[in-house]
Amino acid sequence: MKIHLIIFGVLIAGFIIFNIFLQSGDDRTDTAINIIYASVLFAYISFMAFSLLKKMKK
Repeated sequence: MKIHLIIFGVLIAGFIIFNIFLQSGDDRTDTAINIIYASVLFAYISFMAFSLLKKMKK
């Protein structure tokens, strides 16, 4: 589970770095990238929860 939290922390750090430093000039592109990145983050959260529930079941 520790490795999952490290990966999640790296994903969050990447999201913050993109929003602060790496934005392109186009607002539509930035919004699309933010939506896709947030979807990946929420999918990873659900994966972590699923794997935790699976471990608790055993």
